[in-house]
Amino acid sequence: MANIEHLSRLKEGAVKWIKWRDINAKIEPDLSEVNLAGINLRGANLKNVNLAKADLSKALLISANFTHANLSLANLQQSLLLQANLSEANLTGANLAASDLTDADLVAANLIGAELRDAKLLNADLSNANLVGTGLIGAKLKAANLNNANLSNATLCNTELIEAFLYQANFYKANLKNVHLNGAYLFGANFTNADLQAADLRWSNLSKVNFTGANLSKANLRGANINKSDLSQAILQGTVMPDGEIYF
Repeated sequence: MANIEHLSRLKEGAVKWIKWRDINAKIEPDLSEVNLAGINLRGANLKNVNLAKADLSKALLISANFTHANLSLANLQQSLLLQANLSEANLTGANLAASDLTDADLVAANLIGAELRDAKLLNADLSNANLVGTGLIGAKLKAANLNNANLSNATLCNTELIEAFLYQANFYKANLKNVHLNGAYLFGANFTNADLQAADLRWSNLSKVNFTGANLSKANLRGANINKSDLSQAILQGTVMPDGEIYF
């Protein structure tokens, strides 16, 4: 449960909260399970704060600093997190559905089992993030950085990853039906046993990608670079190959 004093300090407003935190830098505030729905914490210092199971739905969190914060099982539905710093934050099981994380910093964040359906992550930095089992249906990650991210067993149906950076990303057993990966950089990515049915991979860089056991039926690889990629055990029924030929 939350510390009453810490909650009172926060409710005094972002300016006083920042000042209090500067003076008490060694205190790690406990705001777990509190109801902060709709609160304005723009630019607030929430570094190392415990917000586990907190309700931050529809909150204004633009440019807030959540570095190393505990947001496990927190409700962040429809919250505005533009340019927020969530690097190395714990977002295990958090609900971020329809939230806006445009330009947010999620480097090495823990998003295991988090819900990001229809979330906006345009230009967001998720490099080295743990997204195992994460739900990303319909999420928009155009030009996002997911280099070395772990997306094994994640659900990315109809997800937009156009021109995203996915160097050595791990998609083991991920569901990527109808995903939009055109123009994406996927050098060395792992799609072992992944479902890529009807995926759009046009003009993407698939050099040295591992497609062992992947289902690429009806996927579109026109113009893609498949140099040294492993397609030997992939399902290619109806797949459009880089030269435009349909594989049967």
